[in-house]
Amino acid sequence: MRILMVCLGNICRSPLAEGILASKVGDDVFVDSAGTSDWHVGKAPDPRSIEVAAQHNLDISHLRGRQFTVEDFDNFDLIYVMDASNYQNVVRLARTQEDEDKVIMILNEVNQGRNEQVPDPYYGGDDGFEKVYQMLDEATDRILMKIS
Repeated sequence: MRILMVCLGNICRSPLAEGILASKVGDDVFVDSAGTSDWHVGKAPDPRSIEVAAQHNLDISHLRGRQFTVEDFDNFDLIYVMDASNYQNVVRLARTQEDEDKVIMILNEVNQGRNEQVPDPYYGGDDGFEKVYQMLDEATDRILMKIS
């Protein structure tokens, strides 16, 4: 099983989601993350994401941003996006219905069909990162149940 987490810049939400899920799954599940923009390619996660992860005994400091590509549809079984804009940007690159069917709003694992969004904490205060962590922790618990 191969799972990709996607947000806008791949420095706040998706590296957190990658780190959280990777800490819960075995070696038979590969987890990665990407952004729909190229603004932070090659850069480490936002220091606030690194800090909130560390507060929960996770190290995501080694992760580096990359941009989502069409090839990701071939390389991943599930593609979780954080918000509606990410969803549209990823689905726009889908070549087939099969590609499109891989793309899921991550909070739909918690509240099916509501299309709730994980807010981007980038411009907010530090508490926004903890709130995002809690949302992603719950969603990744559901993902783990789904794939087990």
